[in-house]
Amino acid sequence: MLREDASGLRAAPTPHQGGNPNDHLIAALAANAASHGSSVAMRERDRGIWQETSWQQYLQQVLEAAAGLEQLGVTPHEKVLVVGDNRPALYFGMLGAITLRAVPSPAYPDFTPEQLLGQLQREGVRFAIAEDQEQVDKLVALREQHPQLEWIIYDDPRGLVGHEPTGTMAFTELAQRGRARLKAEPTLANELQNRPRADDIAILLHSSGTTGAPKGIPLKHRHVLAAVRSAAQAGYFRTGETHMAYMPIAWVGDFIFTIAAAFALRFSVNIPEKQETVQRDLREIAPTVYFTSPRAWSTMLTRVQVGIAESTRFKRWLYGRFMPLAVEIERGRLKGQEPSTGQRVLRALGELLVYGPIKDQLGLSRATHAYTAGEAIGEEIFLFFRALGLPLRQFYGQTENSALCAAQEAGSVKLHTVGKPFPGIDLKISDSGEILVRGGNVFDGYFDDDAATAESLQDGWLHTGDAGYLEDDGQLVVLGRVSEVVYTNAKQRFIPTFIENQLKFSPYIKDVCVLGDGRDYLAALVAIDWEAVGHWAQEHGVAYTSFADLSQQAGVYELLAQLFASVNAKLPEGTRIRRFVNLHKEFDPDDGEVTRTRKLRRGVIAEHYADIIEAIYAGRDDIESVAQITYETGESGVLKRHLKIRDVPAKVNA
Repeated sequence: MLREDASGLRAAPTPHQGGNPNDHLIAALAANAASHGSSVAMRERDRGIWQETSWQQYLQQVLEAAAGLEQLGVTPHEKVLVVGDNRPALYFGMLGAITLRAVPSPAYPDFTPEQLLGQLQREGVRFAIAEDQEQVDKLVALREQHPQLEWIIYDDPRGLVGHEPTGTMAFTELAQRGRARLKAEPTLANELQNRPRADDIAILLHSSGTTGAPKGIPLKHRHVLAAVRSAAQAGYFRTGETHMAYMPIAWVGDFIFTIAAAFALRFSVNIPEKQETVQRDLREIAPTVYFTSPRAWSTMLTRVQVGIAESTRFKRWLYGRFMPLAVEIERGRLKGQEPSTGQRVLRALGELLVYGPIKDQLGLSRATHAYTAGEAIGEEIFLFFRALGLPLRQFYGQTENSALCAAQEAGSVKLHTVGKPFPGIDLKISDSGEILVRGGNVFDGYFDDDAATAESLQDGWLHTGDAGYLEDDGQLVVLGRVSEVVYTNAKQRFIPTFIENQLKFSPYIKDVCVLGDGRDYLAALVAIDWEAVGHWAQEHGVAYTSFADLSQQAGVYELLAQLFASVNAKLPEGTRIRRFVNLHKEFDPDDGEVTRTRKLRRGVIAEHYADIIEAIYAGRDDIESVAQITYETGESGVLKRHLKIRDVPAKVNA
């Protein structure tokens, strides 16, 4: 049986087992303010200048936000929407709500009005904290359909000063009200700090919604703190790290790194001026811990390669001389081979001339902990960054287990594994091949969804929905989602994501959807990487006018055909790709084809590209396709394009 606690969040009956009820995030923040009050807790780049916030100031801002929110009517256990990019005020507001035992519920800043409305209605939201006018305008417009929305607190006043909509308030005014309350009530600050409990919901995150409406995933203080401490015990990160907060606030990774780990381990958190300046700001901060997705690592590698190609002849020669050497050394190390004396000497010289300058340009010159997660990373990408001297490692986790579950140990890195579970976390493989997890980091159940909770949590184990296996040394290999195991007409079993990840190791493919469920053979829909393929086209004298035009160039088709043939050579006969088509547009979250974290919505893709898919399996060589698109304004239109369909060669050309 499941119970419904006072927050309305349905959870499995697993009370805080013998722990300290006062062990929560606000207590950790207060402890840092008491012991390291003047040390820098947070920096934000504003108009080119880094503005610093000490731990004592951080705590004060959170208490002011809490006192102000309570004065507006925020009550324990109610959900508070948070929407926008990374901004100190949004973090202060989130933590102010947490102090009141309310539940912050972040949304992605590029959510459409319909997606925001769904979240508002499902969670009965009365209060929202928004970054700027863009988000305020969306929320104000939604009040007609969700009149329960009483207050919208905004951070950036530009475009709002002097004509603020009814029911909106600047964060500065909220803080001023809270400050006045704290001054008038001398015992309030201490009382607020002691309100939360370890078993309170600290954050309400959401699944990607690949097969329907997103599920709410509540994480309690004890979940996120257990995850961070377990990872720290395994050497995943240490006290006093420097961290860059650029990941979406609605993503579990941001909450775990920017708040939970920052509080538990006294990180210095740095917030870029805006998303467009992340790379510049990253270089100035030079974080010691850095985590991003395989896609972002791939983009970074492409940027390096493009930069080298456009540099001087001497720099290209240095890169061509030293980079293959470093990759060769790293490949050998992963096989347990130590470099020769000559290689070590050249490697040291390369650090001065090539590797060090590249790391400095990337902003990773001080990174002692570098991680990738979310999907498989390509061998070329993984080896490149490790060859630079970055200790890049893979880890495994989900929102339901607070993002931190397993990671590669520094001395036992393999290309195909994600490492071993952290201390205190149990992991096993079910008879059906599903990865099961148990530990203090695992959530207690989904928001208002008994059926999903009962399916996910069984006998104390989290059923992750991922397929995998354990190697003899205990390292975990993740194959893909259990739900995505499908069969061809010949009953050949395959996991599309596994094959897609092999293909996306190439910098030329941004997204790919592998077809074949119930078909005679496998095929693929490809969205090329505009930057990487565009650079290839320039280098090879291929003229083009647009994304659609570039995607249909004969040279681009030949480039990808060779890539498919190369990947096919590593796959069993029945799971090889036989045909593919380059789409004339990227998969777009606004069109519902991918989630905000770029996971494929296969049902939507099958519907949107039904004519192309049928043409592939009908053996046609081309098709006049009509694609439905959604503009930023919310209006829709159609895009017509003549597309070629290409067979994959039996083997790679010599």
